[in-house]
Amino acid sequence: MGNQYFMKRGEYSDYMRMMGMSDCIRSCRMISMHRGQFRMRIYERENFGGQMMELMDDCDSIMDRLIMSDCQSCNVMDGHWLMYEQPHFRGRMMYMRPGEYRSFREMGMSNMRFMSMRRIMDSCM
Repeated sequence: MGNQYFMKRGEYSDYMRMMGMSDCIRSCRMISMHRGQFRMRIYERENFGGQMMELMDDCDSIMDRLIMSDCQSCNVMDGHWLMYEQPHFRGRMMYMRPGEYRSFREMGMSNMRFMSMRRIMDSCM
């Protein structure tokens, strides 16, 4: 699957050194800004099983804030989100648009555990 990076509008004169990328970018997607409410349900287990929590704002640590040990599926109902493998929005990330994500493992993310989530907003990052 490769690495994902979230880049705001602007100039990046030396993106390869800044982010440690290889010599090319294989794909790129423009994300339109969402202006309404943000809502996402995260689940401890695959197929929306186990404990469920609904988020409407950023969560810097699911273990501290939500008392959840893991997140293996989610349902993004409103807005666009970034999910990070470490608390405090660090580590590898995954972009999530509205939709149902029943199994992160089946999506090829078997070695990732999402521990923090952030809404993609104009002021993001």
